[in-house]
Amino acid sequence: MGSPHSPSTLLSAILKVTEDKVVPLTRSGVSSGSKLFGAAILNRFDLAPVTVATNNERISPLLHGEVNCIQQFFASPAEARPATKDCVFFATHEPCSLCLSAITWAGFNEFYYLFTYEDSRDLFAIPYDIDILEQVFRVPGPSDTAETLAARPLYNRRNKFFTAKSLADVVDEMADGAEKQHWAAEIARIKELYNSLSETYQEGKKAGAESASVWK
Repeated sequence: MGSPHSPSTLLSAILKVTEDKVVPLTRSGVSSGSKLFGAAILNRFDLAPVTVATNNERISPLLHGEVNCIQQFFASPAEARPATKDCVFFATHEPCSLCLSAITWAGFNEFYYLFTYEDSRDLFAIPYDIDILEQVFRVPGPSDTAETLAARPLYNRRNKFFTAKSLADVVDEMADGAEKQHWAAEIARIKELYNSLSETYQEGKKAGAESASVWK
């Protein structure tokens, strides 16, 4: 089931919850040793945020932003939360293999992300999402070469369980040039908010900030 909203309405809601709710939570988390990955669950029909969370690897290496968000979602009373099929899942960073599985097992069938795996590696010095998918899941076929293997997607972004899109993909679907330009600029503005968060995280990492994660 796709979103019933226009691309601009969807982007507006996701970017607002990121700026107003995810970033403040993340700022608190990175200052005490957690990575800068966050997530939000929105009601599919009115795009109101249902649950918002960020990484809490101070407590457990499994509490990635997405997993922490899902845990908090299911900790709320069942009668007070929508069914997962009636939700849109948002991850600030393209979900790792753990979080892809968590999203799938929880029954969310549509998710979006702001930063790609390559962004996590190149902008934030966190390469493990790509490393794990390549080393554990990317199995070469008999006829594969290094080039053909490298060209293969790390996972199926459209499959029987979910459809995954970056926010940039949503912009690309727009027909109006001015609208595309506006939302590309808004995405870039929100991404800029993560520069200082990354600096705080990297400084804490160098200082040996407390974290339960093996991969820092």
